[in-house]
Amino acid sequence: MARRILGWAKSWRGVKLELLKIRKDLGWALRRLQARWVRARNKATFIGITGSSGKSTSTSLLAHILAAQGKVHLQAQANTMPALIRTLYKRLRKAGKVDYVVFEAGASDFGTISAMAQMLKPSVAVVTMIRLEHFGKFKTLEAVAGEKRALVGALQPDGLAVLNCDDPLVIGMASGAKCQIATFGQSGEADYRVSDVHAAYPELLRFTLHWRDGSLNIQAPFPGEQFWLPTAAAVAAALELGVPPEQVVARTASFAPLPNRSTVQEVSAGPKFLVDTAKAPWHSLNIALEMIAKAKGARKRIVLGQISDYAGSSRKYGAAYNIAREIADEVIYTGDNAHRSRASQADRDSGRFIELRTAKEVSDHIKRTAVPGELILLKSSSNLHLERIALAWTHDVKCWVPICRKSESCQMCGLYEVPFEEQRDFLAKRKLARRRHRFRWLLGG
Repeated sequence: MARRILGWAKSWRGVKLELLKIRKDLGWALRRLQARWVRARNKATFIGITGSSGKSTSTSLLAHILAAQGKVHLQAQANTMPALIRTLYKRLRKAGKVDYVVFEAGASDFGTISAMAQMLKPSVAVVTMIRLEHFGKFKTLEAVAGEKRALVGALQPDGLAVLNCDDPLVIGMASGAKCQIATFGQSGEADYRVSDVHAAYPELLRFTLHWRDGSLNIQAPFPGEQFWLPTAAAVAAALELGVPPEQVVARTASFAPLPNRSTVQEVSAGPKFLVDTAKAPWHSLNIALEMIAKAKGARKRIVLGQISDYAGSSRKYGAAYNIAREIADEVIYTGDNAHRSRASQADRDSGRFIELRTAKEVSDHIKRTAVPGELILLKSSSNLHLERIALAWTHDVKCWVPICRKSESCQMCGLYEVPFEEQRDFLAKRKLARRRHRFRWLLGG
């Protein structure tokens, strides 16, 4: 009898799980229908931005520039189909009249951009660059380009594609496109040609943009020269959309950079951090190292965490160390791959290389050894949350769990001053407190 009851209980659990799955699938199907309904009736100019790097900065900067012209809805960093659906069916439905919707589109698998493009139905598509990310899925640059091309392919004849003409795989998207094309880049053939690029922290980014109506001196609050590309993409798109040039220049200069994307954090009487912990694809690693190489500082340190897509490659970590040791006075490897540096015993003995497995150990080491004014680059994929090392200088960071499995940054999470093991209870108590506050408000208390 007991065995029969146990069998019924297992069967019921299976039925319950299946019903929950059906409910979830039906819920998402309904939201998709609502999202399509909202999009069909929305008269805003929809702008989709994609690329292997620079798309978050381009998206946020373009939205910042366009905000001087009208009401803008920005969807950056959360760049998936569920995020787009939530934007359409939930946020835009309640937002009232919106003039521009600027959306970042990321590719995590085959068909993801195409699905978003069909839902978004953009009037403008911007493509920054093609590099080999999500190697486990795409394998080749051509496969990445084919996926990103779907955003351009979704444009109507009166639509506009803003393409990086320095990248053969991006400018190749113009072939066969039925929309208008505007190009940007350092090539002499670019419609928006960039020259005289310079940045060497503390000197921030500046360059000259040449276009059909003359030239503009662009200044942007970025510490590295690599940011000319997403900046030029946003500026070119804004000018094509009719934003006055002087407004474009002023808004670009007043932009606040995104957290953890080569963001500068200066500590009074302490070190200066270049925090680049949002992502770390192999193709961007040299760019970050070059940025700190050009920066001006009496002492430099580099903290390297995990390299995206190459977590188990000793060759990649070894190559990165060989470059980093020529730039910095001290190189610190952290995370589960810290042992892959291939650093010599001499470098270990002299302190040129240090292996520390956790962000807390790195933070404690830097706190003990910091020199006022030194430059420290924090570079890693987001899973290690190395931004905590810089935050610890201005906040009482207590969440030092090595891997929390949260995709959002520590700044967005906001719980870094609460020990990880206490966060569930903390959130439950906060939720209860808010409910009590609303209840008292309803009662007139």
